[in-house]
Amino acid sequence: MTADVLPQLTAEVTAAAHPDATPCRCGAGTSTLAHRPDTTVLRHAATVGKAHAPDTDPTALTLRLAIATRLPDVFLPPLAPAPAAFVGDRPVTLWPYGAPVDPDAPEAAPWEAAATLLALLHRAPPTPAAPPMRGPAKAAHAIARLRQALADAGAHPAAPPVLRAWSALPAWARAEAPMCGPGTLCHGDLHLGQLVRHPAPDGPWRLIDVDDLGVGAPAWDLARPASWYACGLLPPDEWTRFLGAYRAAGGPAVPRDGDPWPALDVPARALTVQTGARYLAKAIAADRPLDEVEQSLVDACARMAPE
Repeated sequence: MTADVLPQLTAEVTAAAHPDATPCRCGAGTSTLAHRPDTTVLRHAATVGKAHAPDTDPTALTLRLAIATRLPDVFLPPLAPAPAAFVGDRPVTLWPYGAPVDPDAPEAAPWEAAATLLALLHRAPPTPAAPPMRGPAKAAHAIARLRQALADAGAHPAAPPVLRAWSALPAWARAEAPMCGPGTLCHGDLHLGQLVRHPAPDGPWRLIDVDDLGVGAPAWDLARPASWYACGLLPPDEWTRFLGAYRAAGGPAVPRDGDPWPALDVPARALTVQTGARYLAKAIAADRPLDEVEQSLVDACARMAPE
């Protein structure tokens, strides 16, 4: 099935870029933006096609597309209100192309834009049929992948602190109980790779990737930058810019002033464990030692749940 994804998705995105059914003469070709077991994203001219994970629920995905369509000042709106096709058992969605964050220019990272978009999303009223935000489910999936890697390769000295930190989280953060509090629209997987400028190359920033969008605890969307700040991987001034912009835009996940950490503590710990588990599983699969960033996340897990 995986081998068939690229040619089939290429045909879908090329046809979407040329809806008049004339042969492609634009000379743009088709480029691969991402190709992983759970996601394949291709671009042809100004059109992007995404093949979602095989276990994606098409009904929930359609509801998420509707939310993105309803919030064009927050999300890059899809080109169609429902999956446009299927590649095997993988639904395909179509999008306009947006220019991503430049990974080689960290000084230009749009922290304020990301925070403002999150605040706008968190303040938007959810629709009654909105699905749950999938952040905790993604964290649980990362732990499952780590356990599978350990089952395949044997014990690893970095695994116990990660698994202890996971066990110390409350059930809702491990996707074992419903999220508490009033339902808030959340992105579910916020990081700088989830922002693009549209129209490219210098239009306003918009959020992308609706796979985890839904109703849940809004602090989860602040958790990755909070986690990286707490682990020493995000400079304090960048965290301050992000948090300040979120508060200035009226974001409800944290108090308008004072200490934000009572609200952020559990989600930030969960994202630390999730990221540490993902990196550790990859290191085990590649049979290589942990790098400095990966070890810092394992060390943070050890501090969260000492022996």
